[in-house]
Amino acid sequence: MDLQSSLLSMDNQTLTPPHQNQHYSVIPNQSLAIGQEFPDVEACRRALKDMAIALHFELRIVKSDRSRFIAKCSQDGCPWRVHVAKCPGVPTFSVRTLHGEHTCEGVRNLHHQQATVGWVARSVEARLRHNPQIKPKEILQDIQDQHGVAVSYMQAWRGKERSMAAVHGTLEEGYRYLPAYCEQVKKTNPGTIAIVSGTGSENSFHRLFISYRASIYGFLHACRPLLELDKAQLKGKYLGTMMCASAVDADHSMFPLAFAVVDTESDENWMWFLSELRKLLGVNTDKMPVLTILSERHKAIVEAVETHFPTAYHGFCLRYVSENFREEFKNPKLVNLFWNAVYALTASEFDSKVTEMMAVQDVMPWFRQFPPGLWAVAYFEGVRYGHFSLGITEILYNWALECHELPVVQMMEHIRHQLASWFIERQNMAMSWGSILVPSAEKLISEAIADSRCYQVLRANKVEFEIVSSERTNIVDIQTRFCSCRRWQIYGIPCAHAAAALLSCGEDVRIYAHDCFSVRKYREAYSQPIFPVPDRSCWTEAGTGSEGSGPGLGKGELVLRPPKTRRPPGRPKMKVLKIESLKRPKRIVQCGRCHLLGHSQKKCTLRV
Repeated sequence: MDLQSSLLSMDNQTLTPPHQNQHYSVIPNQSLAIGQEFPDVEACRRALKDMAIALHFELRIVKSDRSRFIAKCSQDGCPWRVHVAKCPGVPTFSVRTLHGEHTCEGVRNLHHQQATVGWVARSVEARLRHNPQIKPKEILQDIQDQHGVAVSYMQAWRGKERSMAAVHGTLEEGYRYLPAYCEQVKKTNPGTIAIVSGTGSENSFHRLFISYRASIYGFLHACRPLLELDKAQLKGKYLGTMMCASAVDADHSMFPLAFAVVDTESDENWMWFLSELRKLLGVNTDKMPVLTILSERHKAIVEAVETHFPTAYHGFCLRYVSENFREEFKNPKLVNLFWNAVYALTASEFDSKVTEMMAVQDVMPWFRQFPPGLWAVAYFEGVRYGHFSLGITEILYNWALECHELPVVQMMEHIRHQLASWFIERQNMAMSWGSILVPSAEKLISEAIADSRCYQVLRANKVEFEIVSSERTNIVDIQTRFCSCRRWQIYGIPCAHAAAALLSCGEDVRIYAHDCFSVRKYREAYSQPIFPVPDRSCWTEAGTGSEGSGPGLGKGELVLRPPKTRRPPGRPKMKVLKIESLKRPKRIVQCGRCHLLGHSQKKCTLRV
């Protein structure tokens, strides 16, 4: 179809594109008139490019300099032509002459000469602000749907890179401004620890450590003495590893205490991370109890914990141990017995389950590799209060996934925003609670009280009780908070036997739960705010001529350069799938409630 309509008369109509078999939206009101002004020549070029793409004709630039811009239709014989010139005394440009009638058929295919990388970058900028994880395939599909033009994958990828740099800054700028950012974090959040260091003659990025004062205060004053250690690999241009130490609040939610970004995961960097963690806790030595640390117990982590936290109880993440056991034996019956042994409360119960396991298969070599004292509930000496697996893993994975394409400063800001929002949300949530204990603890107390009704209580003295049931007899001491079943000591919340003893003497069962499960402690954990960091334009301006000159850099400050580690070019190598792996056994469903095999959590009928 010929483009017969004049651009002068298009103020109130939409041009029908020549590709009738394509479905996309056309930008309306792409008009041009004599006397129309543009702020500068770049704005003029962008406007004419957008018009050409929207109306499906290609421009051929005849002249373009600081004082004029002349373009015509690329089709031979088509009279369309525009002449834009600079207005005297002002930076604006205006349309001087215009031949607005097309006699050509326009672009007959989806490819368009004006759909350059720069145009792609401008087209996706708004969406990238809200979703930096958008993929190049999604970009090229959106452009085809909205504008009716096709761009290559490489154009979409480069357009995204250019737009990301315009919106968030380049990755190199992120490292450059990192020292100044750390100073701003410490300035706006007094008591916060923010350390960054470089290495080598070029001062390449090496390590970054941040722990907000609000997190330090909450951990020392309100959280249980339990820390999780884990890491996540960053998949951006310069790779790297994010490390994190997280506590657990009263309601079993993650409470990140400190996090770090290092150029590579190594024994040296784990040793450094634990040393910085020890320093921030060492300042508050009077308030720091004996810690329990959970991790996957890699060699580097074990050595670092033994060096900097020699008195801490360092246990395995139960999920890591169970996956290793399942991979080693691949026997459903054995895995069921393993979970029964894991949650056995007493040594005799554990030994009984191990005997049953030995009747199925010899598991002692595996037990020598993973000693029960590092993971079994009956033998582990640390205080976990029912928290057996790493919960920070998913948070770290999400952070790494959401931020791997952002500069490191923007990555830290994303994490700070996440922490600040958690603090505000949980503060507000805690203010609505009117109970003594947090909801998860209240639920366990209610279940214990319900189960205690079937027990017979025999009182020995003011504090000691004998709880008789059809299965066994248990001894309870409410003064030392002891029950011979060991559930009270292990989980920190009165068991059914303790509840029966407390109710028999008129005591409130809830006040005998550990203080770390109280609403008061939960509110105190999130009582300190995390303050915002001002925009980079508000940071200290540098003096001219200094090495670190530029917005946000102090005078004479050394410039931190990107790390030496870089993602290799090209696509990652695909792992070759062996024929033997196709014959693996069918996946067995495991209950997320009782951890037994053969049924899902919805169909679980066992009482845990």
